[in-house]
Amino acid sequence: MHFDVIILGSGPGGYVASIRAAQLGMKTAVVEKESLGGICLNWGCIPTKSLLNSAKILQSIKKNGELFGIKNESIEIDYPKIISKSRKIVDKIKKGVSFLMKKNGIHVIYGKARLKKGKKIEIFKNKKSEEEHSASHIIIATGAIPKIDKNIKFQYNEKKIITYREALSLSSLPKRIIIIGSGSIGLEFAYFYHSMGTKVTIIEICSNLFPNGDQDISDYLKYSFNKIGIKNYVSSSINKIIYKNENYEVEIKTQSENIVLKADIILYATGVIPNIKCIGLDEIGIQTEKGFIVVDENYRTNIDGYYAIGDVIKTPSLAHIASHEAINCIDNIKGLNCQKIDYNNVPKCVYSLPEIASVGYTEQESKKKGFQIKIGKFPFSALGRSISDENTDGFVKVIFDEKYDEWLGCHMIGNHVTDLISEVVVARKLEATSYEILGSIHPHPSLSESIVESIANAYGKSIHL
Repeated sequence: MHFDVIILGSGPGGYVASIRAAQLGMKTAVVEKESLGGICLNWGCIPTKSLLNSAKILQSIKKNGELFGIKNESIEIDYPKIISKSRKIVDKIKKGVSFLMKKNGIHVIYGKARLKKGKKIEIFKNKKSEEEHSASHIIIATGAIPKIDKNIKFQYNEKKIITYREALSLSSLPKRIIIIGSGSIGLEFAYFYHSMGTKVTIIEICSNLFPNGDQDISDYLKYSFNKIGIKNYVSSSINKIIYKNENYEVEIKTQSENIVLKADIILYATGVIPNIKCIGLDEIGIQTEKGFIVVDENYRTNIDGYYAIGDVIKTPSLAHIASHEAINCIDNIKGLNCQKIDYNNVPKCVYSLPEIASVGYTEQESKKKGFQIKIGKFPFSALGRSISDENTDGFVKVIFDEKYDEWLGCHMIGNHVTDLISEVVVARKLEATSYEILGSIHPHPSLSESIVESIANAYGKSIHL
């Protein structure tokens, strides 16, 4: 069958591209080897937030229940129900995506796709070629897979060394877990398992617990995790992993010594790599570089009619980025004008407790680029809404260019900051200055006041600090 556009993958890039294409009147097909929604919906963004919500409710009751007049003498964890609830949420949203496919007349093809010359794809089911389709345009949106360091010496046991996918559906809670990597995946699972009662240790090769983040945020996160008992080793590498007596012994090299750690389970959270093996790139001649598909600003590969978006190209691996790239890619195919993505104005969030949200340049990056900067901070411990909520951990940090009053960056750590960051994204998009933000009235009491207060602090106008 011939289509105007075929999209490989139905994650937040693929299914959004298919819907946008259908809206513009294109005959559209999406190919999915497993479940609609891709990794994000089925094994990433959505189920992890369900687990983290359970963890936050549990910790809120334990920590503050009696302060708010709620007795909490007999709290019990029903771990299987927590997991089951996350899967039910996935199923509900997956049905929503399926409905959107039908509503927009999108042809869904299940199976593994392999690219062929002449803008064709071959569909394999149970390792057998069963279908062939063609299209005027083919978009590769096959996402990413977990990255595991092949240089580490270890004895592998598939039930004990896991990635995020297995971590979402463990049949029972481990007593001890070692998490390798402290990006968003590692940090979120660290908080979840700790809240459930597991002894958690994080190993990070970088010097910061939150790599590539603002230094002040990383320092506060380390303090916060240490306070609740999440052990962490930064600037540390793994020498070897040995499976012994139904447990793992992990030998790590810190800045000062070698240490042996023990755990029931090891979770690899060292990031992801593009899922582009065995899809026919070599046969077509599509260019790659360091494991990523090379594209131009309109997401076109070096071969006419073939495009790539999301985690398979060298832009930040975030679901919301993939969705915007999807829309822009389709709009460009149709010859429509679209706003180019400013990748420096994309919010990056971690949904642990405390939450982390960041956009723009860090303090270190701002200085490296030669800006003369003004920095303002406001702690949630001085905010009325946070005090009334008994959630006073964290702060908001803003960075402005002293010369032009440009909002260079904003970095937050604390309760609900993943919601607060959107205001900053919009303000930076509209090139708002500190003068304009300070003149914008925010509701009281609210968490959003922390943004205004931090800017006031940067310019020596603080009222409440």
